[in-house]
Amino acid sequence: MPDDETQTPTLNRGPAARTSHELRAQRLPGAGEAPAPWLLRLIAVGLVLAALNLRPAITSLGALLEEVREGLHMSGSVAGVLTSVPPLCFAVFGIMAPRLARRFGAGAVVCAGMVAIAAGLLIRPYIGSTAGFLAASALALMGIAVSNILMPVIVKRWFPDRVGTMTGLYSMALALGTALAAAVTVPVTGALGGDWQAGFVVWAVLAAVAVLPWIVLVRDRTPAPGQPAPAPGPDAAPAEAPALRITRSRTAWGLACFFGLQATAAYITMGWMPQIFRDAGVSAGTAGLLLAVTMAMGVPLAFVIPRVASRLKQQGPIVVVLGLCGLIGYGGLYLAPAAGAWAWALLLGVANCAFPLALTMIGMRARSGAGVVRLSAFAQSTGYLLSIPGPLLVGVLYQHSGGWGLPIALMAGLMIPQMVAGILAGRDRTIEDEC
Repeated sequence: MPDDETQTPTLNRGPAARTSHELRAQRLPGAGEAPAPWLLRLIAVGLVLAALNLRPAITSLGALLEEVREGLHMSGSVAGVLTSVPPLCFAVFGIMAPRLARRFGAGAVVCAGMVAIAAGLLIRPYIGSTAGFLAASALALMGIAVSNILMPVIVKRWFPDRVGTMTGLYSMALALGTALAAAVTVPVTGALGGDWQAGFVVWAVLAAVAVLPWIVLVRDRTPAPGQPAPAPGPDAAPAEAPALRITRSRTAWGLACFFGLQATAAYITMGWMPQIFRDAGVSAGTAGLLLAVTMAMGVPLAFVIPRVASRLKQQGPIVVVLGLCGLIGYGGLYLAPAAGAWAWALLLGVANCAFPLALTMIGMRARSGAGVVRLSAFAQSTGYLLSIPGPLLVGVLYQHSGGWGLPIALMAGLMIPQMVAGILAGRDRTIEDEC
């Protein structure tokens, strides 16, 4: 792989300083053509803005779930279903992303995804019924799902020599959006007079802003640099695509299992960690802050880990380090949840950075743009399906055992297969070698 730190040429004027006429005058590059520096900068901005919007729809709901239940007269069982809707939607809608990208272009699909997020977040607080709230949430999650799948594809297409750097950049933005939504949704709602509906709309505005950079790429359907152009026709795929049978690849299955197990840990952490601390005697406010600290750990590490991973031939050592941090963190929760609360929150925050590592490996385990889009769809969709039972099982164990011993043991136990799957996925090979 070329050096990850290859620099982009600079311009005297950035994209913001150019007029719309100048932007229209610039041609999007075809296969083999070098993209204009202003375009690369605009895409980088688009990646960051898109990533900021990939989690607030979920974490803002968690912050205001009690208010939503009261406002919509929602039963406790339906509220519980809401916590399992995101991974289900990510799995179901994510499968659509490769075909949509081939037909309309990855940039156009991400643009539509940002529109769907903005629309879903805008209408769901005011729709006035539980069914409508679920439907509007599904619309936003559909936009998140296709964008989740296509982020590695965008990086591979436009930044083939800086996969680690750009993956780290948008992973850091994703972690920042997650932490911000968890930390500020309640204060912002209070500042708006305690209206939970207005508190949700704030995040719709952020999604609407994210639409703007992607408008430039709506008409871009060119393949990744160095890859063959698609055959004529709206449904045409790259020439090597029909021969790729991704289910035959051990690396793809390893990556899907690794992605699913890290997603399981992340959703369990987001859904249950504050309750673990509260049951141990930690105040509600401090428990929420501990969760915010865990999520915030992903901001710096999500930028560092992909850069380091992209320089290594095998990512297994990083997988093991993250897994050991998770094991120690869960062990601390079991033995002394209140006494070492801050240490356990930090360690689990490090362990949760398996997500940007998984995204980096998606970009590294395929040689072509077509391979990346198929691997991304397969690993993320399969992985999210695997993650659905985890948070529900933790709740069942907690309810029937009357304590957190068994649930924490389950969380710790899942770190072992996660490390095994990550080592398998981190080997120096590509899916094209196995399909």
